[in-house]
Amino acid sequence: MTRRDALVRVIDALHAEIAALKSNDVAALERATQVKLGYIDAVANAPDQGVPSPELKQLAQEAQRLNETCRIYVNLMAANVRRRLQQIAGLDGAGYRPGSGALA
Repeated sequence: MTRRDALVRVIDALHAEIAALKSNDVAALERATQVKLGYIDAVANAPDQGVPSPELKQLAQEAQRLNETCRIYVNLMAANVRRRLQQIAGLDGAGYRPGSGALA
């Protein structure tokens, strides 16, 4: 498998991760993540072909952008869970205040 082919498959897996995050489908997220990790290994293990082509650079940038999108979704979900747990515990409004040591 070429680096290009593996990067295209990483991008496909990232799209699947985003769809799973949007639909809160944990099983699909786990599958997409495992597929993505496998293709990232394929990229890393592909024979070195010297200086990456402009197309390869563009694919890598797209993969990085999509991975950043996944990271943002995960951080938003974590913030929502934290907020709900604070509400359940009666800690509404106990976000970060300088000097208080409390974290949002």
